[in-house]
Amino acid sequence: GSHDTMTYCLDKNSTVSGNESKLVKFLNKCMPCIVHPIIMKWSTTQVLTVTEQLEAGVRYLDFRIAHKANDPSMNLYFVHMVYTTVTVEDILWEVLRWLETHPQEVVILACRNFDGLTKKLHCHLIACIKEIFQCKLCPRNVSMRSFFPPLRMIYCTNLHPTMWTRELNLSVMSVELWDNSRDTTAIHSPEYLMYHFLIFVSEKFFVAGINLTENLRYILVHPFGSLKKMTLQSLPCLKIWIKQQYPGPKKQCINIIAGDFIGNNDFVEDVIELNTKI
Repeated sequence: GSHDTMTYCLDKNSTVSGNESKLVKFLNKCMPCIVHPIIMKWSTTQVLTVTEQLEAGVRYLDFRIAHKANDPSMNLYFVHMVYTTVTVEDILWEVLRWLETHPQEVVILACRNFDGLTKKLHCHLIACIKEIFQCKLCPRNVSMRSFFPPLRMIYCTNLHPTMWTRELNLSVMSVELWDNSRDTTAIHSPEYLMYHFLIFVSEKFFVAGINLTENLRYILVHPFGSLKKMTLQSLPCLKIWIKQQYPGPKKQCINIIAGDFIGNNDFVEDVIELNTKI
C-alpha cells in the first residue's frame, strides 16, 4: 500500500486546507514565499503517479478526499495540508483504465477524511464511484473467502450504507497503525511495533501504516529538511522489520503495509515476498 497516495500532485498554488491549524494558516498568509515551499516538502509522501504505483505492485490506495472551501463546483480533490491539482473523478477513471488492462488484479481504495464534504457532495462521490466502476465493485455481502475476479474493486468508507465499512465483520479495514513517532530508534524496534499489532482483530484485513510524521516544531528546527529525506534515512531499518513479519489472520500477523515513497528501496518487493511464508 501507499500512504497518502495522491501527494505526488499537490498544487503549489493551493491554499492550506481548512483542517490545518490557525498558526499554519497565519504563517502561510504572512510569509507565503517562505512557508508554502516548506509545507510542500513536508506534505509530499509519494513521487510516483497512481498508475506508476499500481505498476510497481501497490494494491492499496490511501485516498484523502476533500472539497475546497468556497468552491461553488462539485469538484472533489485529494488533500494533505494542501489540495491536489487533479480531481478525484479523474483519478478514479485512471484507476479504471489500469484495471481494464489488468483483469486479474484486486485494488483496495481506502477513502477517508472527506474534509468539507456535505451529504450532497458525499452522495455525489458515491455516484461517481458507481458510475465509473459499475460491475467491478465488490458487493458488501460477498465473503472474502470466495472473493475472486472479475470483482476487482473494493471501496471503503464508514459513511454510506451500500459500501464497505469498517464495522462489517469482513471489513477491508478494521484498525490502522499510524506511527507518529519521530524517534527512529523507537519505530525500528520490533517490540514497539508488535505491541501495536497485537491489538488487531483476527479474521479481518488490517493496515500497518509505516510512516514518520513531523510536527510544526520539528519542521521549524529543520527548515532545510523534508519528509522524503527523513523517510529515506529510515528505509534500511524498516526493510529489516518488514522481512520479519508474517501474513495471515492471526492477531500477530499483518495483511497490508502502507509506506511513503514506495518507489524507493525494495519496499513493494519485500512486502509481496511475505506471501511465501503462508
